Order: sequence, then structure tokens, then C-alpha cells
Amino acid sequence: MRAVVLSGGLTHDFPATTGCLTELLERAGLDVEVHTGVPGVDGALEALPGAALFVVNALRWTMCCAGTPDRYRELAETEAAAPSPRAREALGRHLAAGGGVLGMHTAAICFDDWPDWGATLGGHWRWGHSHHPPIGPAITVHTGTGHELVDGVDDFTVVDEVYSDLHLQPDVTGLAHARHPDGGDTQPMLWAREHGGGRVVYDALGHHPPSYDVPEHREIVARAIRWTTSG
Repeated sequence: MRAVVLSGGLTHDFPATTGCLTELLERAGLDVEVHTGVPGVDGALEALPGAALFVVNALRWTMCCAGTPDRYRELAETEAAAPSPRAREALGRHLAAGGGVLGMHTAAICFDDWPDWGATLGGHWRWGHSHHPPIGPAITVHTGTGHELVDGVDDFTVVDEVYSDLHLQPDVTGLAHARHPDGGDTQPMLWAREHGGGRVVYDALGHHPPSYDVPEHREIVARAIRWTTSG
């Protein structure tokens, strides 16, 4: 089986975290094909025919939507990205053929001008509303039951970001949750769903390699790979 990975973008060590993902993908028996850079957005999506899994570990968006901070707008000329119509159609065909999607961390921020992406992933970032605390004290992730991604996985502590107040699709049910370090509501960190004929998992964790060093989180990602590719 083949996994197509979109990697790269601002403010994160994507080469390192994609390396962590590649190790887990290869352990699951997948051949891994990584696409990077702005051209990699279309390249990855157009490479989907015949692939078992599409993995997004990237931060690629238009950088000009309402609420985007100026520090990003200033880089839009070289870093902004939006999939072409042909690339967008490729995702629908991938799902319809039973292909899986695994979105990690910043995948919820990607493709802000493509509503079908947020509908596929199950949630998306809204600039000016969604937020997260700085990397700092460890957070405790509370796992649930009733799904093979989390059954038997203990609660765990990880140094990562608590993505908060994402815009969620009505059918999304969190499988693991964490509380914002500054208080407030508990936020879903993980969910799994079927969409368009394929299986989709979103994992809000994975900001940096230490997140993948936590055994419980590694186990969840490994299970997510198996679940999304077995549909």
C-alpha cells in the first residue's frame, strides 16, 4: 500500500515530525511518498490515485483570509497555497475509492478557501476565534472508550498545544480530550469518522517530535493509520 504525505509550512519542524510519521507508516507496511513546498500541495493531491492513505502534516493556506495575522500576510507571496480545481477533485475520488485521510495538528488550518476540506476533516480553524496556548507545561489527554483508536489506551501527559474552539462538523465526537491550561472548556484532541466513502482521522496533537515520543500517543497514531487504511 502507498501513503501520500503532504508536509511543510511555517512555524513548525515539519521535516522532523514527518520523519516520525514516516516511521510509523512504514512500520504499518506502507510505501511513503512525501510532497513538500507550495507546489507539493497539488503534487500530493494529484498523486492520490491508487494510494491507500492521504496524510496532511502541513501548514498551507491562503494567508489572506479574514483574521489572519499580519505576520503571515507578509509572507503570502511566497508561502500561500490553495489547491487547484483538479487537485480538489482528486480528494473526492480518493475517498470514493475507499482511501483514508489522516490529518495531524495543523491540518485543521490548511486550505481555508476549500470548504470540502473542513467537511472531510471534520473541523477547521477559524482565524480570530480558534486559538491555542504557547507550548509550555505538559497537558493531560483523557482518552475515551468505544472506538478501536482509544480502547485500552491510558490517559497520558504530553507537551503539546491544545487547539481550542475549532469549527466542528455536527457529527464529530471526540475520542480524546484535553483542557486548555488557562482553564475553560475541554477540547477534543482526536476524532474518527467516515466521509465520502473513506475513513478520516484528525489528531490535533503532533506539534513537535516529543509529542510522538509519548508511547500512548504513538499507539494512537499507529492505530489511526491501521483504521484509515482498512476501510
